[in-house]
Amino acid sequence: EDPDGDPGSGVEPATGPKGRGSSGSAQDALVHLPLPFGPVGQYHPEAMVRISVLRDCLNGICNAEKRGKRQVQVRPNSKVVIKFLQVMQKHGYIGDLEIIDDHRAGKVVVDLVGRINKCGVISPRFDVCLGDIEQLASNILPSRQFGHLVFTTPYGIMDHEE
Repeated sequence: EDPDGDPGSGVEPATGPKGRGSSGSAQDALVHLPLPFGPVGQYHPEAMVRISVLRDCLNGICNAEKRGKRQVQVRPNSKVVIKFLQVMQKHGYIGDLEIIDDHRAGKVVVDLVGRINKCGVISPRFDVCLGDIEQLASNILPSRQFGHLVFTTPYGIMDHEE
């Protein structure tokens, strides 16, 4: 209990510089407030988590392409990112891929050719029937002979023409 009678309020009463039961030292004049985050070492802020590795990859490629860069380094690496970039490479949108294994998540260096106008991820993922692929392509792509949709299927990653 505090001298005021409050059980465990955590705040010591402030005492005046002289008189009122104080010896007059500077330490007596301090007010000790509890820390809002608890003792040092116990507060851990929430860590940022990466939601979509593929989205980050395509965003980095698109931004580097807009700035006129010739190469871009993408990290972290994954099997989906590699397969997606291979489909883009097959259609001539990007140049060579160099996969760097740093014994962590890995990196990919992508040579840009200057042919990408826009690339992105449709999220959340949703199911598309085989007959609805043409309708989806006409809804999303700017024209019939321009652009590619890339799908993840149980048979691998492929574009809408395959």
